Amino acid sequence: LDVEGVAWLAGYLTGPRARTDAALVVVTHDRWFLDAVATQTWEVGAGRVESYEGGYAAYVLAKAERSRIAAVTAERRDNLLRKELAWLRRGAPARTSKPKFRLDAASALIADEPPPRDEVALTTFATRRLGKDVIDLLDATVRLGERTLLDRVTWRLAPGDRVGIVGVNGAGKSTLLRAFLGDLPLAAGKRKVGTTVLTAYLSQEVDELGRLADVKVVDAISEVRSHIALGKGEISASQLAQRLGFSGLRQQSRVRELSGGERRRLQFVRLMMTEPNVLILDEPTNDLDIETLTAMEDVLDGWAGTLLVVSHDRYLLERICDRQVALLGDGRVRDLPGGVTQYLELRAMVTEGAARGAGSGSGGG
Repeated sequence: LDVEGVAWLAGYLTGPRARTDAALVVVTHDRWFLDAVATQTWEVGAGRVESYEGGYAAYVLAKAERSRIAAVTAERRDNLLRKELAWLRRGAPARTSKPKFRLDAASALIADEPPPRDEVALTTFATRRLGKDVIDLLDATVRLGERTLLDRVTWRLAPGDRVGIVGVNGAGKSTLLRAFLGDLPLAAGKRKVGTTVLTAYLSQEVDELGRLADVKVVDAISEVRSHIALGKGEISASQLAQRLGFSGLRQQSRVRELSGGERRRLQFVRLMMTEPNVLILDEPTNDLDIETLTAMEDVLDGWAGTLLVVSHDRYLLERICDRQVALLGDGRVRDLPGGVTQYLELRAMVTEGAARGAGSGSGGG
């Protein structure tokens, strides 16, 4: 489901016409959807089922509180929970229903709250790495077959930009990414690339890992590079793999033994090891569980560069992107100061207008 479909389904399940005598059980990694529909969250793992009151926001708070009381959670996991909780507490736009726990009760828990992403510092560092020019599409027209996806659009990516792209399925989001990459020739206009740009592209496919089937996970990562700079320090290939869910034992597994989600994780780790300064992600959340998504967002928080993301994951977009744009099928790129909420309002207007047009057309017949 695209962003619009997820929002419709949440409204259908919780709206005025929803049955009050029916139960709903949902398995999902969509955190926004959990917040929208769930009154109780079950976490399944390590042979146990833990129950939490409320949706995802309440789950994060309660889980962090349990971890603090029990004092058994590993430091890395605990830091991730505090960081996620701090972001929710600052007023995350993805949270649609307030947890029943009072959020101010979390103050003691996150007294050493991690600071929000330092956008100024990251942009300054990105500018030093990239210069003033990144990738520009100038008066660009992009066609796919008979369809015009972009019609004479000028779009300049700047150092440190973090842009999320939304749109209905088939609107041309992935094709737009290919145009930025230079893999798709422009029908008109010009593509200009800065001299220092180093691009990494996370596609929706994992076929590129085929040649590494018999290679150990850690070797598949260190093949790219053994260490990278991240945030204010340097981490090894093994440390980055650990942060993204590959335990020491799992790092010794062969690539062919990995699940779909693990392959996706490995693909992302290998991309990050190339130390790109422009990162283009096409549906990066496919097959990833919530814990891995949180870890990915944590890594991207400390990454200085230009980020372009296509995703149906509303929570992810609002978590890692500072700007969102929409493709509405009219050949233009629409800025969304109001984020996904504004996009859904625009889509409702488009749909309503189309319905009115169809109605008047049938009446005239």
